[in-house]
Amino acid sequence: MKPGLAIALLAAMAATAALAASPAAAYTVVDDGIPQPLTATPGDAQRGRAIVAQRQQGLCLLCHSGPIAEERFQGNLAPPLDGAGSRWTTAQLRLRIANARHLNPDSLMPAFHPAPGSAQEAPQRVAAAWRGQPILSAQQVEDVLAYLQTLK
Repeated sequence: MKPGLAIALLAAMAATAALAASPAAAYTVVDDGIPQPLTATPGDAQRGRAIVAQRQQGLCLLCHSGPIAEERFQGNLAPPLDGAGSRWTTAQLRLRIANARHLNPDSLMPAFHPAPGSAQEAPQRVAAAWRGQPILSAQQVEDVLAYLQTLK
């Protein structure tokens, strides 16, 4: 491997680890949604689509089906993602992505970004380095939200 490529690869890995290991953003739930964005940077629908499609972090298609033709095996345990942008408001979608268990503590959907100190803590059956960290960063939640809003 070329030295420049190795350095770039290590830098990318460090940036990814730093992003994923960021603490959960504080937010306020109002009624059945989170009205305020979790970040100052607007979500990016292309990055959100990539998170939804990937099988390593988001795992959305394990339970949901969606308009992502290149992913052959999609779930049928949860509502389809098609039309999500029409069925729920922005605030409702943000809460469902960040912490669906706030609405239904028995939900199979994990709390991807539980608020610090919430009853629905981040997963505990993970390696010590990841314990207490959200599954998705605040920016990743906003990216997934931006993608779901395009599905009308």
